Amino acid sequence: MQPTHALTAGRLIFERDLRLAMRRWGQVADPLVFFLIVTTLFPLGLSPELSRLRDVAPGVLWVAALLSSLLAADSLLKSDAQDGSLEQYVLSGQPLTWLLLAKIAAHWVLSGLPLVLISPLVAIALGVPGHALDVVVISLLFGTLTLSLLGGIGAALTVGLRRGSLLLSLLVLPLAMPLLIFGSRAIELAIAAEPVAGPLYLLGALFVLAFTLAPLTAAAAVRISID
Repeated sequence: MQPTHALTAGRLIFERDLRLAMRRWGQVADPLVFFLIVTTLFPLGLSPELSRLRDVAPGVLWVAALLSSLLAADSLLKSDAQDGSLEQYVLSGQPLTWLLLAKIAAHWVLSGLPLVLISPLVAIALGVPGHALDVVVISLLFGTLTLSLLGGIGAALTVGLRRGSLLLSLLVLPLAMPLLIFGSRAIELAIAAEPVAGPLYLLGALFVLAFTLAPLTAAAAVRISID
């Protein structure tokens, strides 16, 4: 099989998922709306003082991003499993790892990228100073990419279950804890105008590790579920 064939198959799946998302914008927008609701409720529940909001902003941003990603991960493979497309991926002769990576990429574009783009406005509302906004964006960029990859593993492991959303959360949350710790720490250091290279390098390393292993793990889990 020519490599270009695999690339074409992945591109077609990526474009297909984007086109299907255009028909169900309500479901696609749920993670972003959830992220906005969670980050908006904290100022209302704590205090409108920017000094207090600034102290909790790193944790609020990352907890909201983590929960939003878990909310979106449940639907990553569910529709394909229901209409039989997932079985066709396995039987197509194309590399299943590459096809699942294309689906994860489309999932991130629909759920993770909007969150990253809106994060500077949310951070400003939480009192994060302007000099720290680039760190907010970079940390959430690495974080949401890695969370989508981890969500792909969870979705593949629970795709055969009728109510697998709770199990998916239990599987992904322990793996996502380092992201929460390092991501929050990076924003905290940025707010204090201290060096942030350490946490950002660790976030980048976690992304590379997930990018290397997650598609392989998800493909193996899908094959087991189909069999």
